Amino acid sequence: MAPQPPESVEALSAAGNESFRNGQFAEASALYSRALEALQAQGSSDPQKESVLYSNRAACHLKDGNCADCIQDCTTALDLVPYSLKPLLRRAAAYEALEKYPLAYVDYKTALQIDDRVTSALDGVNRMTRVLMGSHGPEWRLKLPTIPLVPVSAQKRWDAVPPTEAATAKRVPSAGDVERARVLKEEGNELVKKGNHKKAIEKYSESLSFSNLESATYSNRALCHLVLNQYKDAVKDCTEALKLDGKNVKAFYRRAQAYKALKDYRSSSADLSSLLRIEPTNGPAQKLQQEVKRNLN
Repeated sequence: MAPQPPESVEALSAAGNESFRNGQFAEASALYSRALEALQAQGSSDPQKESVLYSNRAACHLKDGNCADCIQDCTTALDLVPYSLKPLLRRAAAYEALEKYPLAYVDYKTALQIDDRVTSALDGVNRMTRVLMGSHGPEWRLKLPTIPLVPVSAQKRWDAVPPTEAATAKRVPSAGDVERARVLKEEGNELVKKGNHKKAIEKYSESLSFSNLESATYSNRALCHLVLNQYKDAVKDCTEALKLDGKNVKAFYRRAQAYKALKDYRSSSADLSSLLRIEPTNGPAQKLQQEVKRNLN
C-alpha cells in the first residue's frame, strides 16, 4: 500500500470546527492539536493561523471545564497575535470560572477597548465590578493589575465584530436571571422617579449583567445618560435597545436627542423620521424634528 499523504492543516482545522459544532469538544481539541503539529512541521511561520488554532483549542478546553489549559492556550494565541478578541474573551471566562476576578476584569476591559460593542465583554465587566466591589469595597480598582492600553491599530483591525463572536455575544439567561434583571430594572425606574440618575444607571447596568435581552432597560439607561449629558453613552444604549426591538419609539427619540446634542443633525433627523413612521402623530418627535431641520438648514 502506498503511504497516506499527511493531512493538511486546513482539513484538520475544518474537521475540528465540525466536531466543535457537534458538541464533541475532546475530539475537536485533538484535531486542533494535530493541525498545530502539521502547521509547525511545515516550518514556515504563520502566526495568524497558529493563533486561531490555539484559540479554537482553548474554546474546547473552556467547554470541558478545563480552565487552566484554556488560559494557557489563550495566552499563547495572544503572544502570537496580540489583542485578538476571541482568546481575550475566552481567557476572561476561564479566569471568571476560577474566581480570578481581577484578571477576568482586565481581559474584559481590554476586549472592550478593541470593540466596545461586544455584549459578553460589557456583561463581564458589570459582573466583575459587582463582585470586586463586594469583596474590596470602594477602593477595589486600586487592587487591579494594570490594564493594557490597546493601540489604535488593533482597534481598527476589529472595526466589525466577527460574525461567530456576534452570534454568541448574547447569552441566554436563566429564568432566575430574568427575574433578578426585572427586579433591578424596577429599582432603577424608582431611582429615576426620585431624580437619582447616577444610581439608576448602576441598577440598570446590574440588571443587564443578569439579562441583556430587555430593550427597555437599555433605553431607560439611555435616558439617564441624557440627563447627565453623557450623549455618546446614550447613543450606544439606544442602539442596543433598537437591535433588540426595532420599533422602540423611546430609543429612537432619545438617540435623536443625543445626536442633536452632539450636533449630528442628519442622524438625529433620520431617527426622528423612523420614529414618525411608527407613530405619525407623536407630538414631541414632530417638534424635535422641526428644531433639527432648522439646524440642518
